[in-house]
Amino acid sequence: MLLEVRNLIIEFCKDDNIIKAVDSITFEINQGEILGIVGESGTGKSVTALSIMQLIAQPQGKISSGEIIYHHNNSATDLLKLNKDEMIRFRGNEIAMIFQEPVKSLNPVLRCGDQVAEAIVLHQHVTKKEAYIRTIELFKKVELTGPENIYESYPFQLSGGQKQRVAIAMAISCKPQLLIADEPTSALDVTVQKSIIKLLKQIQAETGMSIIFITHDLGLIAELANRVMVMREGKIVEQGSITDVFSDPQHPYTKALLSCRPINHPKGKRLPMIKDFMEVKRSKLEIGNWKLGHDSENKSIDSDLQNAFPILKVKNLKTYFPIRKGIFGKMKGEVKAVDDVSFEVMKGETLGLVGESGCGKTTLGRTILRLIEPTSGSVVFKDENLMELDKFDIREMRKHIQIIFQDPYSSLNPRITAGEAITEPMRIHRLYSGNSQRKEKAMELLQKVNLSEEYFNRYPHEFSGGQRQRIVIARALGLNPEFVICDESVSALDVSVQAQVLNLLNDLKKESNFTYIFISHDLSVVKYMSDRMIVMNNGKIEEIGVPDEIYNNPKSEYTRRLIDAMC
Repeated sequence: MLLEVRNLIIEFCKDDNIIKAVDSITFEINQGEILGIVGESGTGKSVTALSIMQLIAQPQGKISSGEIIYHHNNSATDLLKLNKDEMIRFRGNEIAMIFQEPVKSLNPVLRCGDQVAEAIVLHQHVTKKEAYIRTIELFKKVELTGPENIYESYPFQLSGGQKQRVAIAMAISCKPQLLIADEPTSALDVTVQKSIIKLLKQIQAETGMSIIFITHDLGLIAELANRVMVMREGKIVEQGSITDVFSDPQHPYTKALLSCRPINHPKGKRLPMIKDFMEVKRSKLEIGNWKLGHDSENKSIDSDLQNAFPILKVKNLKTYFPIRKGIFGKMKGEVKAVDDVSFEVMKGETLGLVGESGCGKTTLGRTILRLIEPTSGSVVFKDENLMELDKFDIREMRKHIQIIFQDPYSSLNPRITAGEAITEPMRIHRLYSGNSQRKEKAMELLQKVNLSEEYFNRYPHEFSGGQRQRIVIARALGLNPEFVICDESVSALDVSVQAQVLNLLNDLKKESNFTYIFISHDLSVVKYMSDRMIVMNNGKIEEIGVPDEIYNNPKSEYTRRLIDAMC
């Protein structure tokens, strides 16, 4: 046995109220074992991990009681009894952690290589030259192309997958006995996800380290872990081997998590949610065969697209970014982010857009809205060429075409409340008769995205990632747009919230004949949501067609590789 957690209780003080984030949990992890921890946002997964590292935010949070026993060198140490200086010897050296968002765990003003080398010098007591050599070796180990260049690069110069590999290299630099990975692949596309999982399994096999892998993606847990622990409302509701829990789940919550995934449901079938499983008897629930009624009302969420007219026409669109070098910024070349792309979107259609990071999906979405200016081409929305509008007309147009951004944290103003963020676009576009009506609409939208009215006066930093994403969705819907571009709008959400958001988007489509461009790296979600699908690669369209046809008979090797990564 490597680690024992006994009767752990973690509490947070919020507005004079005590919130029990972790409630008397007990579990253990053995040497060389991979333990998966799953559950929705706010179930206590990450807080449990942070308590092992003694990184609970203080004074708001505290470990009220319990023990965390770490076994090493034929002795046992209660980590909770160590002071700050004593814990430094264990943190990073014996126990390391990969955080959910590498951009936040990497110092933006230090070179990536220096950050890894710093950890090696601190714990291994070697020279800077030796630390440099080891860092380059680590970058090779985590399969970073051009390790010397990566060493000299700053975090902003790397892709999400590259930053995550740097974070992994830093975590394993001192050969820890226990590695805690907190949602390390949640924002990465499927091919990068698969490579990261393969890398972690390879490192674990070579070093024999134990891994605690935290995620809301049950598919990743099934692929990586030996055992799984399911958490809900700060408690462990079920734990056991992967085979036992996935083939024969005992708790309704576990059944719900497994059944909420879009991959289990055909297009047009309403996704079940957690509350549905918790409110009915177990005997009525079947994984992958949800029998709670409403099927007759939701046989199809599609409009009749055969006779629909194109609401958006994109023709020969190009968006190039110059590459400049030298003191005078001389142009040395260009990046063809969107390279001569043409397609149409029908009124009431959901057009899926998939591809790896860097393929041009997000740039295409932002170019359509003129958030990024195109190099050439046209985008016609309801017979009006958006590329010819002045800045005032563009602002008015954005009332009709909204975008839900991928990163909710950076798209929300940290200085205004959630309620202000939702009502601000309404005020700018002079919707509703006054602030009271706007607030009433905001409250209604919060409820629609499963957030209570009390969240109206909270600030972005007080929400989880999933909650922030729902606020951004509510803000976009506040203008009653005709056309919505969803840019990875559910990528950071756990499966139950994802199911709710997808149901909401489909309900809005049915009620208001919404039109969507749905951008995602999750092919199962795109397949479930889309009437047609575009596959992009290197700024170009690889293929376009009905999702089932593309899945069953991909025409390009690139598409085949994306589908294989998902399976």
